[in-house]
Amino acid sequence: MGQFLWFIIVALIAFWVLGLVFKIGGGLIHIVLIIAGIIFIFQLITGRRAN
Repeated sequence: MGQFLWFIIVALIAFWVLGLVFKIGGGLIHIVLIIAGIIFIFQLITGRRAN
């Protein structure tokens, strides 16, 4: 599960950068990126490690 979460985070950052460069996606990608960031920070704070 941890590797899948990292894949999602990297993919969202890549799509966010593409959205900024080509001005596509509107506010939706920013909202999804913020959600992914919150999940990432939550995992860091709780200290859970996936195998």
